[in-house]
Amino acid sequence: MTQSLHTRLADYATIATKLGVDAVALVPGPNFARAVMHPFMSHERPFMLVVPASGAPAALVPNLELRSWDLVGFDGAVFDWRDQDGYDAAFKALTDHLAISSLAVEGQVMRVFVHHALLRAQPDLTIIDAEREISAPRMIKTPQDIDALKGAIAISERALARTLESVRLGQTEKEIEQTLIQALFAEGAEDQAFSPIVAAGDGSARPHAKARADYAVKAGDALLLDFGARKHGFAADITRTVFLDHATDEGQAVYDTVLRANLKGFDVTRAGVTAHQIDDAVTGVLEASPYADRIRTKTGHGLGRDVHEAPYIMRGNHMTLPAGTVYTNEPGLYEIDNFGVRIEDDVLITEDGCLSLTQFPKDLTVLKC
Repeated sequence: MTQSLHTRLADYATIATKLGVDAVALVPGPNFARAVMHPFMSHERPFMLVVPASGAPAALVPNLELRSWDLVGFDGAVFDWRDQDGYDAAFKALTDHLAISSLAVEGQVMRVFVHHALLRAQPDLTIIDAEREISAPRMIKTPQDIDALKGAIAISERALARTLESVRLGQTEKEIEQTLIQALFAEGAEDQAFSPIVAAGDGSARPHAKARADYAVKAGDALLLDFGARKHGFAADITRTVFLDHATDEGQAVYDTVLRANLKGFDVTRAGVTAHQIDDAVTGVLEASPYADRIRTKTGHGLGRDVHEAPYIMRGNHMTLPAGTVYTNEPGLYEIDNFGVRIEDDVLITEDGCLSLTQFPKDLTVLKC
């Protein structure tokens, strides 16, 4: 059963209490969407939901969003403003109404001009960055969250299959990218989770490469596709690397190393493991190979409403991961000016192990194209 708005907002009141501040502020983004269960854009118009440690929440809402805000079912005070009047008076009314002296905000999401507007309204207001604490309720996924993730992943995998079937030597990376994007929407994506990475040959050695309109794929290339669909507010994030026409001995050896590292991640993942322990095990496989100098990234990151969210799967992060956490297991090896290989799965942590939400085959694949 989906939690009520009151229950979801109570989570942030509890966070405010634990942090020792008077209130928590949310702005449009993944935490805001989780709280109100409706999508709202982040744009030039300030939009804010404030949840006090005690007492009723309040909201600052652009006037043109009021009818959409009605759909949320919010019964606290609402302070709206119009473009032609500006928003300073609404911020002043909000802070006067709340009568708070300290506020926790999302440091990675709140924009500077909103921060300044708050201080213009109340110069003595203490504002702290509590990104980690405010985002924490999203880390453990509900059954509804998992269903949404599965839906986004299934769409992505169908789109990948369609795209790989269409790849031909001589196509540009950009043409392959366009096919992938069209396939995502044809399979039911509401949006892209992020701009796809479609990279072949030496481009595949750049972890965040952009598709090139002037590079035609050729026999022997590694072709790396990193992408995802968005469905019901949740993002998939999948990477597969294939070879075109044939794979060299080096290509096969590098691929086998990355696959073994990926599989090691599944071996060590279960509730209670730390992010450090997963990365240490996965990266350890890469380090023990002849290709250790090609390591350029950590193992992965949390996945949900954001493509990158807590927990970050890296050495030095000793956060214990509970059941219900979803993260990306995406080891890779990259040699600049040569090629790269990445294999990425979306992993759900369970009490006694883990479950791969991605099902797309990851044995070494050579496309006869």
